[in-house]
Amino acid sequence: MSSSSQSSVSSQNSRGTKKKWFLEEDVTLVVCMVDLYNVGIYNANTGFKADYLNKLERMLEKVLPHAMLKARYNLESRIRTLKNYWAIIYHMLIADIVEEINVEDIATANNLEKGNNYHGSEDDVSLDEMDASTTQSQSSKSN
Repeated sequence: MSSSSQSSVSSQNSRGTKKKWFLEEDVTLVVCMVDLYNVGIYNANTGFKADYLNKLERMLEKVLPHAMLKARYNLESRIRTLKNYWAIIYHMLIADIVEEINVEDIATANNLEKGNNYHGSEDDVSLDEMDASTTQSQSSKSN
């Protein structure tokens, strides 16, 4: 067999056959899962009800008739893999956001330690430098 035809054939490993997934199959799987969720029949508290894999298999057969994806082996495994990928990406994004927040907090703390004032007023102003000509004295108010 040539190398190009081997990529579409399942490879044998110690646990059985291992299917190579293609981008079109992944996209179709996710689209069908979103459709299942939006219909709402198979929704449960934290995911899907028990029989959703069989329905998903039937949906995928209509869209990808030659893929021969089985609920128990192929879909279960691929969904688990996609969840793991999602978790990795999610944690990477969260780590970046937390790092940005920490950098902002450190910058704020450094500015406060230096005595910077966030209200826009000057810190070291003496009474001699203040313009008090527009204020009324207390003695003129009491009369």
